[in-house]
Amino acid sequence: MSVKAHAIKGKSLILQGVQLLTGAIIASIGLELFLIPNQVIDGGVVGLSIMGHYMFGSIPFGVFLVVLNLPFLYIGAKHIGKNFAVATVVAVIMLSFCSEYAATFPKVTNDPFLAAIFGGIIDGIGVGIIMRAGGSLDGTEIVAIIVDKHSPFSVGEVVMFINLFILSGAGLLFGWDKAMYSLVAYFVIAKMIDVVTKGLDETYAVMIVTDLPIEVTDELNRQLGRGVTILHGQGGYTKLPKEILYCVVNRLEVTKVKDIVLSMDERAFVTINAVHDIVGGRFKTRSH
Repeated sequence: MSVKAHAIKGKSLILQGVQLLTGAIIASIGLELFLIPNQVIDGGVVGLSIMGHYMFGSIPFGVFLVVLNLPFLYIGAKHIGKNFAVATVVAVIMLSFCSEYAATFPKVTNDPFLAAIFGGIIDGIGVGIIMRAGGSLDGTEIVAIIVDKHSPFSVGEVVMFINLFILSGAGLLFGWDKAMYSLVAYFVIAKMIDVVTKGLDETYAVMIVTDLPIEVTDELNRQLGRGVTILHGQGGYTKLPKEILYCVVNRLEVTKVKDIVLSMDERAFVTINAVHDIVGGRFKTRSH
């Protein structure tokens, strides 16, 4: 590996470490200043760790978080990849230390509903940053990914099934009102993770099959200022050559793209898919 490649890799690792630490600090604030003091839990291993800390108060939350994640991390290293496992170990250890420090501060509110909302927002942002950095705090997601590969159930369905039992346990331990607050927190956290990992300004990949590829490309360039890639394909039924246009637009431009294309070629075939991340290229949101 060249010196330049080593430098790039070193920079990438430093950036990843900073992201993991930032996420751990933010998540610990949401947990220790809002959720845990009000007996409101998150799902997965974090939720189990909160319940373990409540039952065995002398054992810190961070200890449960590390111990309960260990078997999942071992499985994850074998089935998902060592890089993911290492990033997750670092994130879990960082959150454990940050939680110990954050626990010394007084809780922000005594209202469990406010704790569920604001604690969920803060915790979700922290977890989202950790996930963007390639790590995780929840070993149950690893199980869900593996089960998904060997069963008809999706990752989301498996995670929801596991969390149903965890939230039921919270109801038995803290009372059913706290379990319902925990469910609110769980959905808030999930939404905030989506916001952090996917972004508020959603982008979409558009594929267009048209008999007027050059004309449509020129019009998209003129009206939207977006780059368009022309792919060469072939009709599966007719066996005739087809030009397929590919471009990425933001949420506000989706309708405009459809209007432009269909006004020029009413027989055009357009597919639109949400894009979760963009790396490289020259895509950026235009001001409107």
